[in-house]
Amino acid sequence: MRDRVVLDASGLPLHGSGAESPTWWATLAFMLIEGTGFALAIAVYLYLMSLAPEWPLQAPPPDLWAGTSLTLLLIASVVPNILVGRWAQQRNLRRVRIGLVVMTLLGIAPLILRAFEFTTLNIRWDDNAYGSILWMLLGLHTTHILTDVVDTVVLACLMFSRLGDNTRRFGDVEDNCLYWNFVVVAWLPLYGCIYWLARL
Repeated sequence: MRDRVVLDASGLPLHGSGAESPTWWATLAFMLIEGTGFALAIAVYLYLMSLAPEWPLQAPPPDLWAGTSLTLLLIASVVPNILVGRWAQQRNLRRVRIGLVVMTLLGIAPLILRAFEFTTLNIRWDDNAYGSILWMLLGLHTTHILTDVVDTVVLACLMFSRLGDNTRRFGDVEDNCLYWNFVVVAWLPLYGCIYWLARL
């Protein structure tokens, strides 16, 4: 009879982070699906633009101030978001807690600006195809900001609770940071379409 080798896996961590975590892969797959949705929405915008005799249809281009302010805020939010991700990798509970509070505020601020942004579009959603696609693009991105803010608030509550020093939660924070970067990057082509293609 051959000797059987028994491997002791009791010393392995219960949860991985980054590419070692199934949640990381799920977040990546979700971003791929949502990125495809954004690409299709932009394709619809470009298709309607190619059919129209003039673009925008029966409306001036959206005012720049709200969309540009929101864009600058989103780009600036990437720096603290990267720091929170690093602190989560280092398992620094105190800094992660502070970072999640900051990221919650930096997630709410674009929602406030977005409310103003809808008022500067110079067209209603039901006026014509241009108005409909414009409102759909902003609505789609707003949903993603709101989703991440809710996730950040939940994670902040968990990190301030007795579950905060659980290794798995740090991995969840890293995944949330990855998703916020996606939300910011996804906005840039939308911003270009909505505010600059309409001015060509």
